[in-house]
Amino acid sequence: MTRLEFDAYLDHIRRDSARFGEVLATCDPAASVPACPEWDAADLLWHLTGVQWFWSRIVQGAADPEAVQERERPAAYADLLDLYAECSAALIDALALADPAGPAWTWSQEQTVGFIFRRQAHEALIHRLDAEQTAGDVTDLDAQLAADGVQETLDVMFGGTPAWGTFTPGEQVLRVDCIDTDDHVWVRLGVFAGTDPGSGTTYADEADISVIDDPGGEPDCLISGPAAALDAWLWRRAGDDEIDVTGDRTVYDAFRAIVDQPIN
Repeated sequence: MTRLEFDAYLDHIRRDSARFGEVLATCDPAASVPACPEWDAADLLWHLTGVQWFWSRIVQGAADPEAVQERERPAAYADLLDLYAECSAALIDALALADPAGPAWTWSQEQTVGFIFRRQAHEALIHRLDAEQTAGDVTDLDAQLAADGVQETLDVMFGGTPAWGTFTPGEQVLRVDCIDTDDHVWVRLGVFAGTDPGSGTTYADEADISVIDDPGGEPDCLISGPAAALDAWLWRRAGDDEIDVTGDRTVYDAFRAIVDQPIN
C-alpha cells in the first residue's frame, strides 16, 4: 500500500479538523459520545484540543514530551471552542512549515515529523466521525485516507513491535481487502513478549499481530469491505454490516480478539 503525500495528509487535517469544530459548535455539550461513552461532547472537544496542541509543540521542536505545558481547560463551552480553534491552527501552521523528513519525538519507533503528519490525519478523521456520531450528522469518510487508515491501524496502533519487545510469528495469516480502493493488508498472527522499561510491565506470549509483505499464496482468512467501513470498524466506530469474512473462522476470531479493544 502506498502512503498518501504529506500535502494530502495536511489537507485532510485541515478539512477534518474544521468539520470537527463546526459539528461540535452546534452540538449539546452534554451529549454522549457513542464510541466513548465516558465522554460527552465537551470532553471530546477537549481531547482533540489537547492532542493537537501537544503535537504542535513537538513539531516545533520540543524534544521532551514531559516538558510540553498543557493548556488549561476553559469552563465555558464557547471558550473551549475558541481554544480548540487556536490549538488546531497551531498544529496546521507548524506542519505547513515543517520538513516531514525532519526528526521529532514520537511514541513510535518512527521518529520523524512525517509520522506526525500521518498519525494526526487519522486522529482528526476518527474524532471527526466521533463528533458527527455525537451530533447525529454523519458524512462519508474519504476512501483513500480510510484505506491508509486501515493499514495504519493494523501496523501502528495494534501491530508494531517496540524495541524492548519481540514478536514471534505464528502460522496463521489473514488479509484485509479494501474493495473500493484495491488496497490489501497482510497480517500474521503471533505472540509478543518483553518488559516495558517505562512501566516495568512484563508481557509473556501475549497474542499479537504484525503487518507483513505479501507472502504469496492464499490467506487463511479474508476480511473485505469498503475502506471507510473497515477503518471505522477497526476503530470500533461502526459495526460489521458491510464487512465480509471468508475462510478459517477460527483465524478471524483470534484476530478479532486481538484488535477488539477501544482506541480513543
